[in-house]
Amino acid sequence: MSTVRMTTAQALVRFLAVQRTERDGATAPLFAGVLGIFGHGNVAGVGQALQQDGGLRYVLPRNEQAMVHTAVAYARHRNRLQTWACTSSVGPGATNMVTGAALATINRLPVLLLPGDVFASRRVNPALQQLELPGAPDASVNDAFRPVSRFFDRINRPDQLPASLLEAIRVLTDQAETGAVTIALPQDVQAEAHDYPQELFAERVWRIPRPVPDAASVQAVADLVRRARRPLIVAGGGVIYSEATAALRTLAEATGIPVAETQAGKGAMPYDHPSALGAVGATGTRAANVIARDADLVIAVGTRLGDFTTASRTAFQHPDVRIVGVNVAAFDAHKLGAMPLVADARAALEALAVVLHGHRVDPAHAEAAAGLNREWDAEVERLYAGDAGAAMSQAQAIGVVNGSTEPRDVVVCAAGSMPGDLHKLWRTRDPKGYHVEYGYSCMGYEVAGGLGVKLADPGREVIVMVGDGSWLMMSSEIATSIQEGVRLTVVLIDNRGFGSIGGLSRSLGSEGFGTAYRARGADGQLSGPPLELDLAANAASLGARGVRVGSAAALADELARARTAEHTTVIVVDCDPTRGVGSYESWWDVPVAEVSTMPAVAAARADYERERARERP
Repeated sequence: MSTVRMTTAQALVRFLAVQRTERDGATAPLFAGVLGIFGHGNVAGVGQALQQDGGLRYVLPRNEQAMVHTAVAYARHRNRLQTWACTSSVGPGATNMVTGAALATINRLPVLLLPGDVFASRRVNPALQQLELPGAPDASVNDAFRPVSRFFDRINRPDQLPASLLEAIRVLTDQAETGAVTIALPQDVQAEAHDYPQELFAERVWRIPRPVPDAASVQAVADLVRRARRPLIVAGGGVIYSEATAALRTLAEATGIPVAETQAGKGAMPYDHPSALGAVGATGTRAANVIARDADLVIAVGTRLGDFTTASRTAFQHPDVRIVGVNVAAFDAHKLGAMPLVADARAALEALAVVLHGHRVDPAHAEAAAGLNREWDAEVERLYAGDAGAAMSQAQAIGVVNGSTEPRDVVVCAAGSMPGDLHKLWRTRDPKGYHVEYGYSCMGYEVAGGLGVKLADPGREVIVMVGDGSWLMMSSEIATSIQEGVRLTVVLIDNRGFGSIGGLSRSLGSEGFGTAYRARGADGQLSGPPLELDLAANAASLGARGVRVGSAAALADELARARTAEHTTVIVVDCDPTRGVGSYESWWDVPVAEVSTMPAVAAARADYERERARERP
């Protein structure tokens, strides 16, 4: 057998550079490159290998958590067919990536994490930044990755690498299993040499199949559809990732079944299609939630049916409702006692269209959905227009941004009240035009995620919408966007605190405690004057053009200017955080204190108990 002598890190980099994915005849590199921050745990290993080999693009980010977000956003935009590897040093650099790993796994998105680790030889224990557990000398901080990774391994000998890499790529390219994959690399092992088989570095193509549904199961689902009087399709992220939007639209048009969308599935249907009900669940439209309430059959396609989608299991109130779970992952297909249809979303929708040929739902049901859609569109117009003479609301700011976009532009968001408002209000016209991370709802994702989307698709305009709370947690990748010449437009809503949780706190009777940015007052509490933070200057200090606006007209002008700018622009928008968007026939289970001396809390608890009684088992 022909071999080549190289270090563990050099073999790793060489291997990653020649991995490919293929689906429907289209082949692409699995890894677009490596995002990495170097320290003593990886600089002489992976860092040296990247410099020597040159087969993978290297990008220097500013924060380890942020670089995972960038990789995940890239993978999502590329429909899970491509991603990045992320490397860090041992210690805080590694544990900074744990949050990103959780986000990737929860959202079923592939990313490869390569944290440095302590000496496998243990010859200098304890090394700098080493966690010591007297009863477990083999433990390190990287064990924190185990519960948030779909695959975890630690390479304690150079000859362990080939088998581990093959298993890692298998998981990354498995649409049912994918998520964070972590290979911990002890710093001494990274630099150790081994005679690796030459065949390890031959180009390898990982075919992404489209599992077809069982014919009998398809027929059983079709029988349910024919008997249903008020069926509903709930489109999740799997519809987007499997490139099934055309198949979904064909089925909806042929049968008249209305379609609602989860956060990850938004964009599966054009917003103005007669069968499109828009967002469903706790952040849903009135149109979708009214149809969901009365549906006697729910076909959930490519969704994990989280509590926001099901409005904490209160969305589907028909006493005899049946649920069908269409999913490539059996785990998700069986949720809520569903009849499972385990298959690729596109293959399943195409198969259903064949067996349902000639079937149409009750015209009254289709007409009711179309009418509710028109009513909702009018409500969006009202919210976008705002109130004359009043301060700008977040909904009005979203309207200005939405009105400035072209069909292929991408809006990026993640945490706070804005994802809920965007889910309800954003008018999607392209399957990739809406990118909101809401499986983990991770503050700090937005700028890094926008960078990932732009790297994945440089020809699209990317608009990042972010609240001031999330911005202050992680705006560092603005500097990376300047470094890489990647232009973003960032619309930064200034709520002077945590607008989302402030509103939630008030709705639960707690008066927004701990959610406003205020100085400490004479009473010893955070009750003093509001903090005056110059967020535009903050953005400028990172290399962007920063500007503050206070009106819809000024925002529109700056958005137009940002489209032709050379570098990233951050537009800080003054908004009234108390003017929110309603819940529209939905609810979200957030427990309220059962005992309290505050009358508002007691009243909120009574409301909570009434709503909780509607939850379905």
